[in-house]
Amino acid sequence: MSSINEKFTPIRKGLLEFLVLKIIASDKVYAADILKELGATEFATQEGTLYPLLSKMRREELVDYEWKESEAGPPRKYYELTAKGRDQLRETSDYWQKIILTVKNLGQRQGQ
Repeated sequence: MSSINEKFTPIRKGLLEFLVLKIIASDKVYAADILKELGATEFATQEGTLYPLLSKMRREELVDYEWKESEAGPPRKYYELTAKGRDQLRETSDYWQKIILTVKNLGQRQGQ
């Protein structure tokens, strides 16, 4: 018998890009900061998942990065949304709100 968490793995994977866009939208962010923020949620992930996703998002021109010197070691990549990434985030947020309403309203009887 699989656990409830295993049942929802595909949903979490499907939402990961959306959540990464949301995190990056707040400010230029280092990959470790993304992992830390996700780690405190149901969407905790590992470097082996995040870095390929960030590379894919860069190829799709949703994010870009800049190198910044670090006091704690080598320079770091800080990610930021592109205009296309902001558009994608807005579209996905709108769609997510529609999904929430659909789930909430399914099974409700009219006139109650």
